[in-house]
Amino acid sequence: MKVSVLQFPGTNCEYDTKYAFEQLGCEVRVIWHKEKEIPSDTDLVVIPGGFSYGDYLRSGAIARFANVMESVKEFAAKGGKVLGICNGFQILLEAGLLPGAMKRNDSLHFISKYHTLKVINNDNQFLSLLNKDDVLNIPVAHHDGNYYIDEAGLKDLEANGQILLKYCDKNGNLVNMNGSVSNIAGICNKEKNVFGLMPHPERAIENMLGSIDGVNMLKGFLQ
Repeated sequence: MKVSVLQFPGTNCEYDTKYAFEQLGCEVRVIWHKEKEIPSDTDLVVIPGGFSYGDYLRSGAIARFANVMESVKEFAAKGGKVLGICNGFQILLEAGLLPGAMKRNDSLHFISKYHTLKVINNDNQFLSLLNKDDVLNIPVAHHDGNYYIDEAGLKDLEANGQILLKYCDKNGNLVNMNGSVSNIAGICNKEKNVFGLMPHPERAIENMLGSIDGVNMLKGFLQ
């Protein structure tokens, strides 16, 4: 499987992401934001975490205009798989590839810790190796992870099975970690080929890191 990981000024998780997919046997290339096209043989595009363009204006608001994003939009429109992690999720929202928006955490503080997530829908390739209601221990690291969508949009997400993950406690009880509407941690588009989440599965692939719960999340794309 060939994975293209995007790199913007301020991205800081591209090599973590590259390492994670290489551990799964993938061929991974890091693609600079000024490139006009992603490689034609790409199977999966990953937009990793960090602080693209210093998070000026809004998180992801400038990165959405990068040269490479037009190619990503075309790739997604043809059914190509796209995964946005943390800042990558923010970029997908700003680019209109996923619905909703991000606000500052309701605590107004940066949150960096392991946090448990509940699998809400696994009827998609990303979470296909997991079971509904599984509880995963995955790191979070964000300042603007407070997901917002209006009431009508939320109903659409629920009706279409687009809500993938929610924040929960270790027993699977839903909790509001950062103010996100309906405790949402990750979503996908209606076609279920574009995925975004604030937590970092690429940081949970080895026991020495504190969890391996990210492995089966990323392995889903290999199916």
